Amino acid sequence: MTDHYEVLGLERTATPEEIKKAYRRLARELHPDVNPSADAAERFKLVTHAYDVLSDPDQRERYDLGPQAGFGGGNFGFGDIFDSFFGASQARSGPRSRRERGQDALLRIDVSLDEVIFGTAREIDVDTAILCATCEGSCCAPGTSPITCDICRGTGQIQRTMRSLLGNVMTSSPCGTCRGYGTIIPNPCPTCAGQGRVRAKRTVTIDVPAGVDTGMRLHLAGEGEAGPAGGPNGDLYLEVKVKHDDTFSRNGDDLLATLEVQMTDAVLGTTVTLAALDGDVEIEVKPGTQSADVITVKERGVTRLRGGGRGDLKVGIQVVTPVRLNSKEQQLMKQFAQSRRPVPPEFSTFQQGIFAKLRDRFLG
Repeated sequence: MTDHYEVLGLERTATPEEIKKAYRRLARELHPDVNPSADAAERFKLVTHAYDVLSDPDQRERYDLGPQAGFGGGNFGFGDIFDSFFGASQARSGPRSRRERGQDALLRIDVSLDEVIFGTAREIDVDTAILCATCEGSCCAPGTSPITCDICRGTGQIQRTMRSLLGNVMTSSPCGTCRGYGTIIPNPCPTCAGQGRVRAKRTVTIDVPAGVDTGMRLHLAGEGEAGPAGGPNGDLYLEVKVKHDDTFSRNGDDLLATLEVQMTDAVLGTTVTLAALDGDVEIEVKPGTQSADVITVKERGVTRLRGGGRGDLKVGIQVVTPVRLNSKEQQLMKQFAQSRRPVPPEFSTFQQGIFAKLRDRFLG
């Protein structure tokens, strides 16, 4: 490791004024505007870094002391107790790593009811952090690398010995110069500013499984934000919301719908083919069908999320009474009424309307 005093051509006893003069002399000689050679540019960086350390009294003092290791002279202190019972102290565990796991991300995805029946594939754009293509996570400008911190000598920790009533006590704290990393990046990557990652939009292909419902979360491992300094990606969570459908609703794995039937079709019966979410479906209305009757079409509901098969399509019947009859139609209705034994209207079991009745039939 390069000695700062040697870089500036000084003795360790140099005064602040001598340090400043040496820096100015070398800066005039090595500045890129004066000396364009690659070797001069590298030396200029070392000279600048050396001056930054030695011109600051606190940093120079720590640099001159160097990293402190253990207690001297066999003095007894708290450090000895902690080491005996808990092993090496934090300072001896090594510098912290710049590589960290990226954060998880949570997004909401809207899917239609027909997509829920069989599942779907979807591409979504995610605003996230991705690996820097310039430095590939090293955080350094191309052609450069981190250098060992001169203050902590690469340990990431600064240790000091303090006197106490129980003897000398060792204290340890992260190095303020390198922030505990043990290295310094003198030439950060210009693209990511030394972070190893940049903000960008990324397209993610997701498979939405059949049978999902509102509130469920899909977990995509490793699709979250890229970690600093080339760290592993976090995870991506997608919260599902099933969009409203004007015709069909859902109850578990069953689909519910209402079919309006003319009075004559309810009396005589009919068969009708209608467009469902997954294709045409044939519905048979049997003679004598009443309002709130439910016709069940097997295996035409939502695919079960866990397990095989599908739910059913349940169709509630609503009989439509004709209005504004012409004279001929009225005459026919009167003839029909006269041909049957009259049944006067009377109270029956209370119902909360057609929709409540349908709901009871659907869910019951």
